[in-house]
Amino acid sequence: METSIPESVLKVYENLEKEGFQVFIVGGSVRDLLLKRSVKDWDLTTNATPDEIVKIFPDSFYDNQFGTVGIPTEIDKKAAVIEVTTFRNDGEYKDKRHPESVSWGRNIEEDLKRRDFTINAIAMQKDGTLIDPFGGKKDMDEKIIRAVGDANLRFKEDALRLLRAVRIATDLKFTIDEETKNKILEDANLIKNVSWERIKNELFRILSSKNAYGGIMSLYDLKLLEYILPELMEGVNVSQKRPGRHHTEDVFTHNLLSLKFCPSTDPVVKFATLIHDAGKPRVEKKDEEGLVIFHNHELVGAKMAMQICDRLKFSKKERDKVVNLIRWHMFSVNENQTDSAIRRFIRRVGVENVKDMMDLRVGDRLGGGTQTAESWRLKLFKQKIEEQLKPAPFSINDLAVDGNDIMNILKIKPSKRIGEILQKLFEEIDEDLSKNNKEYLEKRVEELGKELKN
Repeated sequence: METSIPESVLKVYENLEKEGFQVFIVGGSVRDLLLKRSVKDWDLTTNATPDEIVKIFPDSFYDNQFGTVGIPTEIDKKAAVIEVTTFRNDGEYKDKRHPESVSWGRNIEEDLKRRDFTINAIAMQKDGTLIDPFGGKKDMDEKIIRAVGDANLRFKEDALRLLRAVRIATDLKFTIDEETKNKILEDANLIKNVSWERIKNELFRILSSKNAYGGIMSLYDLKLLEYILPELMEGVNVSQKRPGRHHTEDVFTHNLLSLKFCPSTDPVVKFATLIHDAGKPRVEKKDEEGLVIFHNHELVGAKMAMQICDRLKFSKKERDKVVNLIRWHMFSVNENQTDSAIRRFIRRVGVENVKDMMDLRVGDRLGGGTQTAESWRLKLFKQKIEEQLKPAPFSINDLAVDGNDIMNILKIKPSKRIGEILQKLFEEIDEDLSKNNKEYLEKRVEELGKELKN
């Protein structure tokens, strides 16, 4: 079998061989090689102990109890780390996540049997020879995700595997085999033993996939979503149907379909799209005609998003983007909107979030049952935004006067009044940019100074 192993990986492999140790390429590296996919991380396994590996590679580092040594190198002219792990046997997994103890294994077969799925339990020698005791290559050919050995034990050992099964199946467009699927359903509650950081990491990898919608649906079908995003589940069977309105599905289905049709590739934007209407069930009411309404669901949804993002350990930047997109996703568009209204929208959403907001709106429209991604009004709205963005959007710093001018005109010292005057000037001029000249503004400063004094 022909393989394309980078020279730096081969060098590590061969240096271990020269010292008389067994060595194999293993795990996701082999899987991606066999699938002719780009290999992101190269992993080797060997019967050399960590101390023996470190002696062979003086620049390496070893700071964990699981026998993994990191060897800094360069792959494709980029800095990389090759991980070399000693054959091992794992002890009992009391916390459903990490083994209580690790002992060094005697052979590659022992090492492979502790791995999660058959397609990840294949080892390869540098000449392409495979060691495949669990039929991983056959499962790969049949596009199946199957637990190694006893599926009943695999998820109880490490509950993160529940999510990994979905994430790998989503990424590869594989099917989870029936026995493995049944055990995930049976053990879904074990996901509570996994840290939110790890859950968020797997969730983002699902959302980054082109098949993100399918991945989230799998989480739902396998009873995992109710533990990860219980707020999203509140929308199940909450009808949105109103005569003459485009919504045809319940709130939950609408959120998922919005994700499906969202054109963004950013997992943060896709996450915001997924939960953008999560606030609807909490504000659901009937109007005087008995029709369902969801007034202020975007406000409630933004508060919920803040809590969800904190729970999932989002960074502040990620959280702020999600909250902002959900808070303002109900923006209105019409052909009569003024330039100043467009500028207010840009400032409210943030220049950096304008495209993301448009992507969310496209997902929202298509996920609600409309046949076109953009109405003619939305196209016009986007065109007006582009016109306002050609120069930098008008801001308070663009006024023809500043705080020093105000202090000189009113003979006052630095104070809160200066900021108040600048804000009033900004609001006035934003309605008519032609008034942004020094003569006009100096006159207005004098007038506002008198008003504020009174």
